[in-house]
Amino acid sequence: MTIPIIAIVGRTNVGKSTLFNRLVGHQLAVVDDFPGVTRDRLYAEVGIGDRIAILVDTGGLVGAESDELITDVTEQAAAALEEADLLIMMVDGLDGVTPSDHRVADVVRRTGKPVILVVNKMENTAEGLYDFWELGVGEPHRISARTGYGLQSVSQEIADELPDTGPVERETDETALALVGRPNVGKSAIINAMLGEERVIVSEVPGTTRDAVDVAVDYGDMPLRLIDTAGLRRGVKSAEGTEYYSSLRTIRALARADVGVLVLDAVDGITNQDERIAGEIEKAGRGIVIAANKWDIIREIMAPPEDATEGERRRSEKTHRGDFERILRHHLRFLEYAPLVFTSAITGEGLRELLDTVAEVAEQFNRRIPTGELNRALQRAMRQHTPPSRGSRSFKLYYAAQADTRPPTFVLKCNDPDLCHFSYERYLRNRLRDEFELGGVPIRMRLEER
Repeated sequence: MTIPIIAIVGRTNVGKSTLFNRLVGHQLAVVDDFPGVTRDRLYAEVGIGDRIAILVDTGGLVGAESDELITDVTEQAAAALEEADLLIMMVDGLDGVTPSDHRVADVVRRTGKPVILVVNKMENTAEGLYDFWELGVGEPHRISARTGYGLQSVSQEIADELPDTGPVERETDETALALVGRPNVGKSAIINAMLGEERVIVSEVPGTTRDAVDVAVDYGDMPLRLIDTAGLRRGVKSAEGTEYYSSLRTIRALARADVGVLVLDAVDGITNQDERIAGEIEKAGRGIVIAANKWDIIREIMAPPEDATEGERRRSEKTHRGDFERILRHHLRFLEYAPLVFTSAITGEGLRELLDTVAEVAEQFNRRIPTGELNRALQRAMRQHTPPSRGSRSFKLYYAAQADTRPPTFVLKCNDPDLCHFSYERYLRNRLRDEFELGGVPIRMRLEER
């Protein structure tokens, strides 16, 4: 289904980031008493009641007017309003209603979106909330984001207000492929080359694709849905408001994809932004393939002399590809399992290999391992590499089972999860990857005490 978006908005320093952290369940946003700390938006997938949503923490719509970044922060917060399905407007109960609150309320009302008004910092006072009705955005709710006071009833109202977007209409055997990456790395050009026609706009201006675009095709006997997404840019200092909801749409595109293709510009090399986008695919739990695009330019730049033999050309090509992959694996160590394909949207090089690889990764993404084979593989791994111990106690594995697919998720019943060092858990995960050929998907592993 399309995941709804909830945006927390309000003037600066009312506690939006604290509420965000409370609803997410762990510390993601920086919380500080200094106005304007949240420069960019943070987002996280959260469960509220029986619903799933993307929760967004924004910079203040107004306030901190002396801050040189206030214009950018305001643009991105306004973009959050544009994209959100539900708004949580937060005010400070200790300050009372301020002119800035009125300005935020004016903006919120104009969106026409459902709004839940929460009055923060009210855990130690029984003072009435009558003044906050004058904001005209609905009933005020007394909460404390810091202690969690009042959030149970608010969470239920949030769940009730979330839209029922329904399931994404697609065939059960269809493979959804999302191409993600920085602007202007060639995502749309790759789709056009695959289709053999101009189905997606291609432009030299970075960021042309503002929304996710779906194209349904058949690749052999595999129904395939290609999802072209807006390029993910750097943070607030260089971004305009539209960048924000382009990024959110990319995250939502990944949520409905089976495989994410990280498209890199081979000429630019691996940037910090590439690393961040790769992390988004891994965090989303999708299968992943890396496409080093524009390889035709690299080949031209690094071409051997004209009189080189065919064998020398092949060795040169192999050397350059090996060098690129070593640099890539160094920067993206957390994706050491992801297959790498060299492509050129201009010449069509590598596109068939890319689609073949996507098909393999999609099959891995849905693969289920028989329980007996799983346990035998783990026992072999533990015999070959002794489990860690602490004092007189050593880690013991009693039983394992696959709990889910998409991605493959395994539950390991053991004597004490704390005895399994993260390095040993990584060792077991890698052994499962090798044993069952899960080379293109993240593996989730959960240790539980029997």
